[in-house]
Amino acid sequence: MKKLTRFGVSIEEELLSKFDKIIKKKKYRNRSEALRDLVRSLIVEEEWLDGKAEAIGTINIVYGHHKKGLSRALTRIQHDYHTLIVSDTHVHLDHDNCLDVIIVKGRTALLKKIADELISAKGVKFGRLTIATKGKDL
Repeated sequence: MKKLTRFGVSIEEELLSKFDKIIKKKKYRNRSEALRDLVRSLIVEEEWLDGKAEAIGTINIVYGHHKKGLSRALTRIQHDYHTLIVSDTHVHLDHDNCLDVIIVKGRTALLKKIADELISAKGVKFGRLTIATKGKDL
């Protein structure tokens, strides 16, 4: 186990109360665990913004498959970045809508570029990129 360091934090009562409600809802055992996760998340976000960090992530897109040319455009974009795409899962949500969950791996700047192209394709109703970096000391 890595060495732990204790430190104090000053925080307004109202903010702490809201934090406690959230950590209880999310089933954290204590504030320390929740705070460690927040710090890790902030570190990952900074690495992501750097654009150079290696990461794994998912691109989720919801779209209407009846939109003329959209399926072809989404496939073309994925083929343009085939070396960064690990897997793609296609789900039929209903008669008109589909969900693609695309697993990607590579430099964060490139993953963001792929996601931006997919999400901005005409006919995509919703899209989101979620990234996780390994982090050096996480």
